[in-house]
Amino acid sequence: MLLWVGLGNPEPGMARNRHNIGFMALDTIAIRHGFSPWRQRFKGLLAEGNIGGEKILALKPQTYMNASGESVRAAAAFYKVPLDAITAFHDELDLAPGKVRVKRGGGAAGHNGLRSMDRILGSPDYWRVRLGIGHPGNKERVLGHVLGDFVKQDRDWLLPVLDSVADAAPLLIAGKPEDFMTRVALLVQGPK
Repeated sequence: MLLWVGLGNPEPGMARNRHNIGFMALDTIAIRHGFSPWRQRFKGLLAEGNIGGEKILALKPQTYMNASGESVRAAAAFYKVPLDAITAFHDELDLAPGKVRVKRGGGAAGHNGLRSMDRILGSPDYWRVRLGIGHPGNKERVLGHVLGDFVKQDRDWLLPVLDSVADAAPLLIAGKPEDFMTRVALLVQGPK
């Protein structure tokens, strides 16, 4: 069993924020792969599904970004999911818009959702799917950038990225992060 966590903020007015791309990715995966309807559990919204013969628990913490770890810990403890079976889908300032990278462990790089997970889980040794949103150029503009909505021009890369992450999800489950990243990059490029 795997626990996939989308990081975001639950406020309806924040649904289109760049910071919520983790929620968007999980929503797209859940729709594409026919997961159960979302229901309230573990201070979050939980949906269950099966991809490639593997049971997936999809969790969108509703605690706000700064306390995401509380929801993740509750779900992981209840289902006895080890750290290496947890994957966080989150926005990444240090990647260009549309770029996707996967890694295990590492620092929080100022991301409050990851910082909360690291602190509450007691370790940063879980998987991360880093979804590039780009950097606004200077530090003073970061908060407004991540809490700002995606704009119309972003749709050109955002929708293909979300679709390709959902399409390539079986490669994550198969333990092939490099193949997953390659597949996403090829799908985002589209036909030549």
